[in-house]
Amino acid sequence: MRKDAPTESASAPELSLVIACYREEGHLRESVREIVATLQRAGITHELIFIEDYSPDGTAAIVRELVAELPQARAVYHAHNVGRGGTVSEGFRLARGRCVGFLDVDLEVHCRHIPSMLDALRAGADGATAYREYAVGLSWNGFVRHMLSQGYRWVVGLFLRLPFRDTETGFKFFVRERILPVLDLTQDRGWFWDTEIMVLAHRAGLRVTEIPCPFVRRGDKPSTVRVFRDTWRYLVALQAFRRRLRSERRAQSAAAASQRSNRAASARGE
Repeated sequence: MRKDAPTESASAPELSLVIACYREEGHLRESVREIVATLQRAGITHELIFIEDYSPDGTAAIVRELVAELPQARAVYHAHNVGRGGTVSEGFRLARGRCVGFLDVDLEVHCRHIPSMLDALRAGADGATAYREYAVGLSWNGFVRHMLSQGYRWVVGLFLRLPFRDTETGFKFFVRERILPVLDLTQDRGWFWDTEIMVLAHRAGLRVTEIPCPFVRRGDKPSTVRVFRDTWRYLVALQAFRRRLRSERRAQSAAAASQRSNRAASARGE
């Protein structure tokens, strides 16, 4: 692992934005320009943390150029592919801002919605995420991906009984001191991390607001998602996570029962 880091400034920014990069060379420069312009127009002090996840294309070279150009940017370069959850978690732990967040850098949910997320955090929410409203389009692949996403939302709601409509969104922002203890409870390093952290945040009592945002699929970028393989992995991970939650609840119930028994015995003078 190699790091590019700027000189530390005296004051921390309001937002540390993690940009997890894997095979992003076709749109990375343009997307980062849009992100920086959005943050500057909104007056949001920020740092950009690139986590380059061992891309097989020219993504790492572009990240190096961007870090050299942007004084508020730094980067980590992986020596092997880690996965979505691992990269974002690493970026969150490196963050200095009061708020931390990440977005998919293809901007299928556009960066213009970042200020709305920050407004929610300023207003008292512990987290703010995009609820993606799909513009499906006419492509067969886009239609299939949309239906699979809707199906996954239904399965998550059925299995986990959450108040959220879109746990797997790639547009999540949190108050850093509130999310870091939750982050330590996560185990998945791949795509399921998105759902895992939302469930654990809810169980920890964090107030997370979902904000409707248009999702417009790009036709000019190859997807890094493999539909059938990744759908199967999601379902396997979901079932394993459900078993983990049940096991934890049983352990907590047993511990609570033991404490009650000990208090009763103490009261009887045993």
